[in-house]
Amino acid sequence: MRDPPTHESPSFVVRRGRLDGPVLVRVLPKEVPFGFLSRLLPTSRSFEVRMQLHPIPRDRAIRTVRAAGAVADAEIGSGASEDVAQLELELESARDLERRLAANEQRLYRVGLSFHATATTAGRLERERSELVRRLTGLGFGASIPRFEAASAAGPPAFDGGEPRPPGYWQTLPTDGVAAFFPFVEEAVAEPGGVLVGLLLDDAAPVFLDRWRHASYSWGVFGATGSGKSFAAALLALRTRWMTPDLTVFVVDPLGEFAGLAEPLGATVVGVGPEAPARFHPLDVDSVGGDPEEKSARVVASLRALFPSLADEESAALDAAVGQLYEREARPTFAALSEIVRAGPAPGRLAGLLEPFVNGSLRYLDRPTTGSVGSGSLIVDLHDVPAEHRAFHLAVALDVLYGRIRRDDRPKLLVVDEAHLLAHDRATADFLDRLVRHVRHYRTGVLLLSQNPDDFLATEGGRSLLRNLRATLLLHLPEVSDASRRFFSLTEAEAGWLPRSRLPREAGYSEGLLRFGPSHLPIAVVASTPEFELLRRALAPRAQRAAGSPPTARL
Repeated sequence: MRDPPTHESPSFVVRRGRLDGPVLVRVLPKEVPFGFLSRLLPTSRSFEVRMQLHPIPRDRAIRTVRAAGAVADAEIGSGASEDVAQLELELESARDLERRLAANEQRLYRVGLSFHATATTAGRLERERSELVRRLTGLGFGASIPRFEAASAAGPPAFDGGEPRPPGYWQTLPTDGVAAFFPFVEEAVAEPGGVLVGLLLDDAAPVFLDRWRHASYSWGVFGATGSGKSFAAALLALRTRWMTPDLTVFVVDPLGEFAGLAEPLGATVVGVGPEAPARFHPLDVDSVGGDPEEKSARVVASLRALFPSLADEESAALDAAVGQLYEREARPTFAALSEIVRAGPAPGRLAGLLEPFVNGSLRYLDRPTTGSVGSGSLIVDLHDVPAEHRAFHLAVALDVLYGRIRRDDRPKLLVVDEAHLLAHDRATADFLDRLVRHVRHYRTGVLLLSQNPDDFLATEGGRSLLRNLRATLLLHLPEVSDASRRFFSLTEAEAGWLPRSRLPREAGYSEGLLRFGPSHLPIAVVASTPEFELLRRALAPRAQRAAGSPPTARL
């Protein structure tokens, strides 16, 4: 039975013999994958999407975003809202967008958006349009058919955007939001001079990234034990060294997994522990160029890593004592620091906490610096350090290496394993965040390794650190929390896939999601046969490594 003859109605218009049925998007979802239109709109049917773009001047865009953040901040402060977590996310997103607008990394647009089904008969149009609404609703759009508003919804655009449109037609979107609506997206990345990070799972296209081309040189790799995190980091470090022959590589290795890389990297392994003769003192100001104020802040941060239970008032007392130490002593020692604390107005338990540096298990550190740690690549091996002391030694090692990093502007790569050891406390998270942000000035990139990004989301310093990573590789995670999904703008499909991504023992390679700018790329981290054989030997357990020790110094 044929549909009745076409006629114009309040819900569609007729153009050149075809019916145009608009669908308005009055509410946008929180997230969609780039290029989602190519999957939303089937090629076998006639659908259209129409967009009008009007750029908003940068100053006005910044004011708009700042005002939105202020509203969220005020609602949080009022305590009237029950959804504080969502408001905090909106505030954080507004601050991040404001920063990116100021840096010209994003622009803000006034966007007019409508979808259109077309057909030759009214019955077929309604079927097509109902299917379009169903698909949009499934992706989280608030879609509706504009009854009695079809003419204004489907009318031609004006250059200034002043034509009459139905309520809800106009949206405000940043550059990334606009880009998501373009249906044909080639997400392969091939930066000239970059290193091979992996192959796209869809079509095995190679992904090459050049860390030196961007505002931040730092990357992060997150994955559960057995996900191939150490292998991926070692592979990236070697490939970066091969592409940048004058690169100096520093590795802070809490578990002693990377010592076997010393030979291929041309590095010296530096052991740290109670049985090693000390080569530097944690209080030595040489690591900060002799600046006692800057050193004082780092000492307090490293001690917070050792004593995470310190209350705020104890941290303040410790900070004051360390400041006095550098005012009084040309060669500061923990013994002198302990005396200052004991002579203070309220020594409390601080004096007892410092006792290990004076008469206990850490007294080996309270000796003057006796030498240099060398001038080339270094692997700082902390595996001899007791587990409860590793966070402290990790902070101290990073402080020492920062002194090495700031000596020149030649290219350097700093690999930090088990970074979560410094993520839980606010002071140490801030310390690590500042390190990641500041080493760029000395042409240094950080490669940060940890098991779960959630460890960094509990503090502002941790979140700032994650925002300053130019590339983030998420390998297999047992689960993806809502906090991580929101922070990394993962779709539900991406968050659901990461716990199912294959492990090296299953596939022979690691699978993961590479976040690089607006791109979310499912990749395989693969090595050539020579690379694999080299790393298989280098990353083997200590007892299985081939005979022949790399050059070693002891701290």
